[in-house]
Amino acid sequence: MTTTPATTTIPWWRPEVGAEERDAVVGVIQSNYLNEGDVVAEFERQCAVLLGVPHAVATTSGTSAIFLALKALGIGHGDEVIVPDVTFIATANAVTLTGATPVLVDVDPETLMLDPAAFARAVTSRTKAVVPVHVSGRSAAIERIIDVANGHGLAVVEDAAEALCSRHGRRSLGTFGIAGCFSFSPNKTVTTGQGGLVVTADDGLLVRLRELKDQGRPVRGTGGNDIHAVLGFNFKLTNLQAAVGIAQLGKLNERTARLQDIYRWYEAGLSGVREIRLLKFDVKSGESPQWVDALAEDRDGLVAHLFRHDMHCRPFWFPIHTQLPYRRDDRDFPNSSRLMPNAVWLPSAFQLGECDVRLVCDEIRHYYAGNRG
Repeated sequence: MTTTPATTTIPWWRPEVGAEERDAVVGVIQSNYLNEGDVVAEFERQCAVLLGVPHAVATTSGTSAIFLALKALGIGHGDEVIVPDVTFIATANAVTLTGATPVLVDVDPETLMLDPAAFARAVTSRTKAVVPVHVSGRSAAIERIIDVANGHGLAVVEDAAEALCSRHGRRSLGTFGIAGCFSFSPNKTVTTGQGGLVVTADDGLLVRLRELKDQGRPVRGTGGNDIHAVLGFNFKLTNLQAAVGIAQLGKLNERTARLQDIYRWYEAGLSGVREIRLLKFDVKSGESPQWVDALAEDRDGLVAHLFRHDMHCRPFWFPIHTQLPYRRDDRDFPNSSRLMPNAVWLPSAFQLGECDVRLVCDEIRHYYAGNRG
């Protein structure tokens, strides 16, 4: 793995593709079969083995993965699906795409993830599912969420877009609910450019997922006189993308280990700085950071200060309830409304070395020491 010299820009994130991906794509081009085929099937197989599940279905994006999982469960018009207020808006948009209504709930102030108590209060007779989000690869309170869901007969579809190979209690996140959904966009540890994945242990759900992603066909068709017994769409990955993904999977363990190291380096380097709090990862038990997230006083000032020193951060999403398509009153979301203006992802690219993280920590200390002075 390459590391970024400390004298260059320290990025928030940086995708990395190389000769392995190029050679894999060339092989697909030479095969003259660019659309979904055996390479996608192999990518699905490797992902299923990696995550310890029987079935994996590749899709065009993490958003389509969530949509397909919910649609395969029969969720649609008139239904409600509970979504945390703090997540990328795609989680709510995927619910809307089914025709159902996303019901936003507040987050736990310690984790910025779905508050199980708020989830329980939001359940109505129309609620059919909940989509907990494992933000940055940290586990949501998944056992408590499943307990609430089971008590109301609700499906649990995990948004594990940022949690590939992050583990909780010896299980991969994304494998606790009836379905788990992953993303392979460029800012993920493994990328296919754009792409997604649904995993499940439910044989019936697998059939419906394959039908929904491929025009109603449960198996690959000819494009001619195929039987289309049910409604379906087109959310297929291509062999080109899957070839990149397979090459990237070969680098996953090394990248995951580096991301865990980066978190440890920040944890040590920012110890005692009262103005900034890292959100906790249990890396000893297998949680793997996608990015290192923190709550920082005067976040925007800190981000600007680091940027002037060529150290790039990314402020967290705005709470979904502040976005026009889903606008709600701030008073309904006291935790997300109060905390999100302080939330930030620190430079987390897996190419960073310990010296880079040390420089970022030094600048953070310098900034807050100057403010105290």
